[in-house]
Amino acid sequence: MTRSLPSHRTGDDDLDARLVALLDQVGATADRDQLFQILASAVLLAGDGAHRLDLKITNAALKEMRAAFHMFAPYRDVPKATIFGSARTRPDDPLYAQTHDLAAGLAQRRWMVVTGAGPGLMAAGMEGAGREQAIGVLIRLPFEGGANQIIEGDDKLIEMKYFFTRKLMLIKESAAFVALPGGFGTLDETFELLTLVQTGKAEPVPVVLLDTPAGGYWRGWRRFVEEEVAGNGMISPEDQSLYRVTDSVESALEEIDVFYRNYHSLRYVGDRLVLRLRSEPTRAELRRLSDDFADILVGGRIERSGPFPPEVSGDDHLDLPRVALRFDRHGFGRLRSLIDALNRLDSAPDRSSPPPTAAEDDRIVEQEDAEAPHP
Repeated sequence: MTRSLPSHRTGDDDLDARLVALLDQVGATADRDQLFQILASAVLLAGDGAHRLDLKITNAALKEMRAAFHMFAPYRDVPKATIFGSARTRPDDPLYAQTHDLAAGLAQRRWMVVTGAGPGLMAAGMEGAGREQAIGVLIRLPFEGGANQIIEGDDKLIEMKYFFTRKLMLIKESAAFVALPGGFGTLDETFELLTLVQTGKAEPVPVVLLDTPAGGYWRGWRRFVEEEVAGNGMISPEDQSLYRVTDSVESALEEIDVFYRNYHSLRYVGDRLVLRLRSEPTRAELRRLSDDFADILVGGRIERSGPFPPEVSGDDHLDLPRVALRFDRHGFGRLRSLIDALNRLDSAPDRSSPPPTAAEDDRIVEQEDAEAPHP
């Protein structure tokens, strides 16, 4: 019995067998290894004698994630962009109109817009997108009055107790991000997103920091990052390639469009990073890219590739051209520059394509592991 189970289990063969029987009873057939380990974790918490507060946090977080996954599920095949921004910005502020116009442009491109569902710039984003193309992930706070009127009462609204579960859902499903000026919460969301991309915990995505022409918020932020953070060696200079600062809605939309002109998605297979593309590069283009980005290669060159066996077994975008490289898994700012270079190739398509959706690709990256046994 135990030989067919994942390594994470209760440690009691009889209890493990009962958990397997419970999965049978509820008719679970897919991803039983993951479901088994969730159940095993609950049993282990009981055995640990965990503090009630720890159990309440675990319980609430799991319930929130389950409810949010369920809410997002019908829209997994629709591309989504998340907008971060201040809850305190008034409708007569130029930032409000800027956010509205950005969201309207995304909606015209058939993107759904995800915001924190509160007032201010979150409401502006939902107004611009329209209720039908808006998704809200609200935080429950004692001093705020709940969801804005655009999304209030909609099935595409979820309310969260914890900021960490809320941030997970604001990031996990989206293929593009635009941050407008805001307070500590906006900066927290923006820095967490940049940290995930910088460390490879999330796929490369377009991250745009948008202000108005008269505003200095992101210019001041960029100056701080350049002088104090990068200038003191706390990030690599190349990490500044992970985001774009602009005061133009048109430039923000173009940044998102161009990111998906040729690049589609990535996957790690063993020691290879596989980049799926819309159009196959020429051999001359690959030679030039291999030379230009030799600093992030741990051996070999950037080469054309067919689908690898794990991709074939998962029917993972088998129709797309691919290039493969032995990436150092450290220089993610340079990896972003490589994606930009792939999008600028003469062989790249002239027009942008829709990005992969959450139904096709998880934004939170899982490194390639051996398959766990399925109970």
